[in-house]
Amino acid sequence: MEEKIKMSILCGIYGNLLTEKQYQILDDYYNNDLSLSEIAENNEVTRQAVKDMINKGKNKLLEYEEKLLFMNKMLDQEKIVHEIIDELKASENKELSTSKFEKISKNLKKLIED
Repeated sequence: MEEKIKMSILCGIYGNLLTEKQYQILDDYYNNDLSLSEIAENNEVTRQAVKDMINKGKNKLLEYEEKLLFMNKMLDQEKIVHEIIDELKASENKELSTSKFEKISKNLKKLIED
């Protein structure tokens, strides 16, 4: 997964655990696609200060994900939902075979148990 997308997702999940300033700078960098210079100017700090805050915030987000695994679980659940949808689309206007029904049931059970 591309780093900017990964960090944007992590910021959405764990952003409230960061300081308001860290969150704002990470949000500007990863979600609003502002440059280091633009963020520095908006916050009246140096580019180096912005870069340091981004690195610290990024490391915090990665640390939270390493311990809590919310993004990982979310992506796994999303994959299962897509598999279920694909199975249902493939059997559209047809009666579900027992094996397909069991596969869908198994996937739904995974979603519920996680």
